Amino acid sequence: MSNPIRTAVIGFGLSARVFHLPFIQALAGFRLSAISSSQFEAVREAYPGIVCFSDAKQLIDQADCDLVVITAPNQAHFALAHYALSQGKHVLVEKPLTVTSQEARQLIELAKRTGKVLAPFHNRRWDGDFLTVKQLMQQGQLGEIKLFESHFDRFRPVPQQRWREDAQIGSGILYDLGPHLIDQALALFGPPEAITARVLAMRPDAQAVDYFHLQLHYPDKEVVLHADPYQAGPNPRFKVQGDKATYIKFGLDPQEERLRAGILPIESDWAGETAQQFGTLYLPNESKVIATQMGGYQHLFINIADAINNNAPLQVNAEQALMGIEIMESALQSQLQGRTLAFRS
Repeated sequence: MSNPIRTAVIGFGLSARVFHLPFIQALAGFRLSAISSSQFEAVREAYPGIVCFSDAKQLIDQADCDLVVITAPNQAHFALAHYALSQGKHVLVEKPLTVTSQEARQLIELAKRTGKVLAPFHNRRWDGDFLTVKQLMQQGQLGEIKLFESHFDRFRPVPQQRWREDAQIGSGILYDLGPHLIDQALALFGPPEAITARVLAMRPDAQAVDYFHLQLHYPDKEVVLHADPYQAGPNPRFKVQGDKATYIKFGLDPQEERLRAGILPIESDWAGETAQQFGTLYLPNESKVIATQMGGYQHLFINIADAINNNAPLQVNAEQALMGIEIMESALQSQLQGRTLAFRS
């Protein structure tokens, strides 16, 4: 058995504390070696004995680590990932991988030259509801897909003072939630032929994009990806319409809520949904509740460990993340020009 992967984490915000550190803590394939953050006392209280650096580059230079996990603000992803790869480290980067496709291409080339793993954190490939949609499609229960809607709506009608909502490239909901919805759509359907998008700062005094409605055009189907800050009720997560049946699912995958509550991903069923959360399959003359597949973000980390230790292929790789960034760039251009744009990756 390989030794645990010595792992250093840049950042100690929500992303690090909720989506990364619990898995590094729970999985035998990893060992936390360092964290970089200005929150010295909070780090020491939560992870006593772990080295805390005040500077991210100092962590890359001095930490005893094989893998660097980057949870810094989006605008810092490229520079930090580039530096870590240059120093011979494997890298896991929060989404989006970078804020421009040009930057993503540079990182991909650097990872190839250095022979290091460059992994984007597209953990929602392991949402239970997405896995359920994927299974229904693979089993042919929906028939040929004609219309696909994917929502990630929340109720946040008042802008907040935080970097995600600043007026700079890489901020806003398109770069926050967009990578997840786009990645899932690309995983199911591949690249579209064209894109029509509305990308807006809708709330009063909003400095960054807080609404997007992307239409991905395929020869035989339409895909709609949507997020807005005015959903006070249950999130209409998926509506998938085929020529045999329709699947409708409300609510959000429960993993984030449980991780926020401090539940460690240890038990085998920690990510499971309750029966009340299941979606419904509608056929012409009947409907039936469909049990949601078991999700689990730990599978992303297990795959990364396998890639580092055994050269296994990444289930979500940087090239796929690059295409997602190209979709976002096309969406912004579609909004700017007010028209449908052909998509060329």
